[in-house]
Amino acid sequence: MKIPESELIINGDGSAFHIHLKPEELADNVILVGDPGRVDMVSYYLDDIEFRHASREFVSVTGRKNGKRITVLSHGIGPDNIDIVMTELDALANVDFETREVKKMHRSLNIIRIGTSGALHADIPLGSFILSHVSVGFDGVMNWYEGRDSISMLDVEADFKKHMGWPASLPSPYFVKASPKIIKILEDCTIKGATISAPGFYGPQGRVVRLGLAMPDMLEKIESFRFGEYRITNFEMEGSPLAGFAALLGHNACTVCCAIANRYLQSSNPDYKPRVQQLIELVVDRLSRL
Repeated sequence: MKIPESELIINGDGSAFHIHLKPEELADNVILVGDPGRVDMVSYYLDDIEFRHASREFVSVTGRKNGKRITVLSHGIGPDNIDIVMTELDALANVDFETREVKKMHRSLNIIRIGTSGALHADIPLGSFILSHVSVGFDGVMNWYEGRDSISMLDVEADFKKHMGWPASLPSPYFVKASPKIIKILEDCTIKGATISAPGFYGPQGRVVRLGLAMPDMLEKIESFRFGEYRITNFEMEGSPLAGFAALLGHNACTVCCAIANRYLQSSNPDYKPRVQQLIELVVDRLSRL
């Protein structure tokens, strides 16, 4: 079936509408970062840079590490941007941009998102690398897609909503496991995490400035929730739709974050960039050996 121009917009130069990548420019191994400024931090560790594109918050390069081709792409802030990025990355991999038809041979991408986050327990030190074995979506993005229940841990979701006293006015949270393939290359040097992706930085993460919260005791309830071997370890803003899209579309993806704040201890480290740089170097090296 031919995908209409209105549903998949392709730029005049043959690139995807928002991220401005062409199919031949996309590597099988992808590193995602929120901040466009971090693209250069990542590409510092790459050789043979092929190009650099920039459009709004979407900055990209493709280069090589240890002979392995890697694309680096920034996505900006928020789960809605992941809807754009993952849809267009998958289209670049699995849609013929000439015929607008889905390719017969599926191409699977390996995707690691590097981010920053706030830890939720006293025993998680600032600067820790937290690998999201499970992503918890407060964002609601995946609720718009067919197959959402097939990728969610529905029993855990039900227990969590009961534990939280989840308001009917909020999007139903979803729990998605990360790719075992990606977990395997980073689990020896990271904390095992279950990470909430929030659709905002303040209220949706339990912060109060002038407006009160729909769930005033949200943080306390989140901290006390347990499921199997997991507890909720940290907050960030993009990991759950990444995990959800990857699971539905047949890609391997995971998020790893540097803890730059601890919500339980009410502490933060504003000088976190050197530690993030160490995380970037680690991810580039491990992904290049996949």
